[in-house]
Amino acid sequence: MHYKNDTLIIREFTPEEFTLFSALFENENVTRYLPYKTREEYKEMFDKAIADYKEGPFSRWGIFNPVNNDCMGMCLARTFLDRPDQIEIGYTLGENYWGKGLGTEVCKALVEYCLSLQQEKDIVAVTDPDNIGSQSSYQKRI
Repeated sequence: MHYKNDTLIIREFTPEEFTLFSALFENENVTRYLPYKTREEYKEMFDKAIADYKEGPFSRWGIFNPVNNDCMGMCLARTFLDRPDQIEIGYTLGENYWGKGLGTEVCKALVEYCLSLQQEKDIVAVTDPDNIGSQSSYQKRI
């Protein structure tokens, strides 16, 4: 997946960008609603993302600032583990990028990408019931 507009770029991570990827998960506010993972588990997740780029069409991608190339977060699209007839989308943003409407933009880009795959599957997003910020991002894309 590759997406670009004036406020964000969604693209594949390069193998050298593990430090950028893992830095997202060092902030407790960012990981509050995510399952706990060790640094080794994040490394496995990152390595799988890199491998998935060759397998396609699903993976995790980096979200970057088009002005300074700062890593703002990561997003994903994958077959939903609980319902293989659905595609799950999601994102994680660095705390300094919260409240700027980026989650909504990422969701729109992910939905557009998933629809372009013409897999005739429902596209879903799952959030923690207390994660109001993410819930509004997913709802705004409709």
